[in-house]
Order: sequence, then C-alpha cells, then structure tokens
Amino acid sequence: MIKSELVLKIAEQNPHLYQRDVETLVNAILDTIADALARGDRVELRGFGAFSVKRREARRGRNPRTGEPVAVSEKAIPVFKTGKEMRLRLNQAGIGEETGAAAAG
Repeated sequence: MIKSELVLKIAEQNPHLYQRDVETLVNAILDTIADALARGDRVELRGFGAFSVKRREARRGRNPRTGEPVAVSEKAIPVFKTGKEMRLRLNQAGIGEETGAAAAG
C-alpha cells in the first residue's frame, strides 16, 4: 500500500471528511514521526510498533565494480519494530507462510 492508497482508504471509511483533509492529516502524522526521528527520539504507537534510529559506524567498504576500498561515512538508519498486537495479527492471518506446493517443494 502506498500513501495515496492509505489516504483513499481512510477517506472511504470516513465519508464526513474531505479527501484533502485526510491527506493533510496523514502528511502531518508522517512529518511528525520523521521530525521526532530526526531529533533522535523514539516514536511508539501502541499495538502497532515503534520507530527508532540506530547509528551505523563509519567503515571501510569496497566498490563492487572495481574492488577498490571506499570510505563509508557514519549513518543514521531508521528502524521499525512491530508491536505485540501487530505480530499476533500477522501470525493469525498467516502472512509470510508458504502454502500448498511451495511448502512441499
């Protein structure tokens, strides 16, 4: 699902709201999460999951084409960890499980 599909789904479920208002709300929520992560804060949405930032240290990498060593700078990486309710919901739905012939082969 992409952001525009999310906006449409929410607008369908809430016919009393205009689609542009729903889009404004979704953008505000995502911007607030991004701003919090940029400050180094952790964002927890109970039952859904938690967003946090991890640091990757600077290291020496290799250019895959030439094999030459390359300096890779330190990076901040966003991380998402699902909440317990989300994990239970996904497991009950069987998401990610192989089915039928794929499991047998």
